Amino acid sequence: MKILVCISSVPDTTSKINFTADKSAFDKNGIQWVINPLDEFALTKAIKLQESQGATVTVINVGDAATEPVVRKALAIGANDAVRVNLDPKDSYSTAKEIAAVAQNGGYDLILCGKESIDYNGGSVPGMVAQLLNQPFVNASVGLDVNGSEATAVREIEGGKETISVKLPAVIAGQKGLVDEKDLIIPNMRGIMSARTKPLQVVEPTSTEVKVQGVSYDSVPPRAAVKLVSPDNLDELVRLLHEEAKVI
Repeated sequence: MKILVCISSVPDTTSKINFTADKSAFDKNGIQWVINPLDEFALTKAIKLQESQGATVTVINVGDAATEPVVRKALAIGANDAVRVNLDPKDSYSTAKEIAAVAQNGGYDLILCGKESIDYNGGSVPGMVAQLLNQPFVNASVGLDVNGSEATAVREIEGGKETISVKLPAVIAGQKGLVDEKDLIIPNMRGIMSARTKPLQVVEPTSTEVKVQGVSYDSVPPRAAVKLVSPDNLDELVRLLHEEAKVI
């Protein structure tokens, strides 16, 4: 079985987010980049299938050369090889189109990815990849088993869980719960050293077409100061909730 795992390079959740002076772009200065956490669940699941079923695992990233340390970390976690599409992605469509092009030529049985990236939270790339490849798609999976040419995925839905069976090849987007957090793999020294010699293929994009263009960015407004109201002054509390908080 051949598995393709899509990984995105995102800012560490502890990073302070700033934008350029004209608010036209994200300021990357001083940012620590990591594998998108939801993609890490997908990668760990792929490594488990590698161990149990002898699957080969390829990771793919759409990004410029600055993303290669993150790609190398995925190799250190256990992926067999990697592909980097040399494109600074501008929207979900351009990213999905390049992933689909690589997948089409690679003959992969299963494509795994996180349901969304934590920087833009668009959640549209996995579905677009499936549509472009005309393959079955299961989103927000918290469980996955593969038996021959069939995959069984479990999704959380309102009030319960849904189990879906699909024929391979297919696209599965996972989330927290796809594997236990305790099973997430931290690269050891052996993995880090072996990652240096594993194949990392850089390919040029098939197109630079984008459907969506970011215009400007704004930071979240700072939280207002906390106002304390005496428990004996209910009229003032009601006034604040009505006139300032506007919740009643």
